[in-house]
Amino acid sequence: MHASRIIAHRGASGWAPEHTETAVRLAASLGAHAVEPDLVATRDGVLVVRHDNELSETTDIARRPELADRRRTATIDGVELTGWFVEDLTWSEVASLRARERLPQLRPASARRDGAEGVLRFTDLLAIADETGLDVVAELKHATHFASIGLPLDALLADAVSGTAWEAPGRLAIESFEETVLHGVRERGVEARLIYLMAAGGTAPDLVAAGHASAPTYADQRTDAGLAQLARCVDAISVDKAVLFSREGGALRTSDLAERARAAGLGTITWTLRPENAFLEPEHRLGEHPAAWGDWQTEWSMVADLDLEAVFLDHPDLWRRLEP
Repeated sequence: MHASRIIAHRGASGWAPEHTETAVRLAASLGAHAVEPDLVATRDGVLVVRHDNELSETTDIARRPELADRRRTATIDGVELTGWFVEDLTWSEVASLRARERLPQLRPASARRDGAEGVLRFTDLLAIADETGLDVVAELKHATHFASIGLPLDALLADAVSGTAWEAPGRLAIESFEETVLHGVRERGVEARLIYLMAAGGTAPDLVAAGHASAPTYADQRTDAGLAQLARCVDAISVDKAVLFSREGGALRTSDLAERARAAGLGTITWTLRPENAFLEPEHRLGEHPAAWGDWQTEWSMVADLDLEAVFLDHPDLWRRLEP
C-alpha cells in the first residue's frame, strides 16, 4: 500500500473543534504530514483560519449581543446566507470570539470543547506549524468575493509569508476552487505548490463571475482535455472523494481519474476521508445512525490503492492504521 501524505483537514478535526490550536497540535502528534487551514479575511485585512466567511457555524458570535447588529443577509458565490460575516469585523473583534464544533450532532465529544479556544490568524497557525514540523496546505476561500470587496486573498497571503521561510519552495501549498487566485499567488512570487480544488458538480466561482456562457464545469475540467489544460497552470488537483468512485456495472469500484491525471502530469489529492456513516459511500455504512462509524477501512483501502499524492482526513491516526 502506498503511503500517501496525510493532510490533517483543519487539524485533527475528528477529535477537536476544527482550526483550533488543539486540533493542529494534535494532528502533528497523530502523525500528519501537513495541516490544512481555510483562510478568510477580516475587514482590516487580517487572514484568519475559519471554515467559511460566515461565522455562526464555528464560533459563538450568535451569542454576542455587542455584535448582534452585524447580522445580515448576503449572496456568496451564488448562495444566499444570513449570519455574521468575517469581512464585516475587525481582527480585534474576531479575536474576541470562541471556537465551536461545526458538526456537534456527529461529534458530540468534540462539542464538549466548545468555547475552550479562540480563533487563530494565519500567522498564528504558521508559527504552530513551524514548532510542530507540519507543512501547510492553505485554502483560499471565496477568493472572487473577497477581491470584489477590496480584500484580495492572494495579496494578503503573499504579505503574510513575505520575508519568512514559508516564502521559499517546500513546506507551503496553496489550494482553491478558483484557478484565478492561484495564478495571483504565483504572480506575487510565492513559490508554493498550487492545487486546484474540484467539487463533484458545478462550475468554479471565478468562471461564473467572469460571465462566460461556455465556462467549463468541474466535470468538464476532469476530462482528458481539461486535465491537460490544468496541467499547464497548476501542480495538482484535489477532488471530492465521490469522483474517485464509479458504479458502472452496479458494483462500487474506483474510477480512472487519478490514472488520467497522472498521465497529464498532475498530482491527485482527495477530500475528505471520515469514518462516520454520514460521509461514507452507501456500501460501507453500518447501521442507520449517521454518527456511527461504518466500514471506513474498506473504503479508505480502496482510496489507498489509487496511489494518490495525499489524502485529507479528520482523523490522521486512522490512516496510519492502514499502513503496513
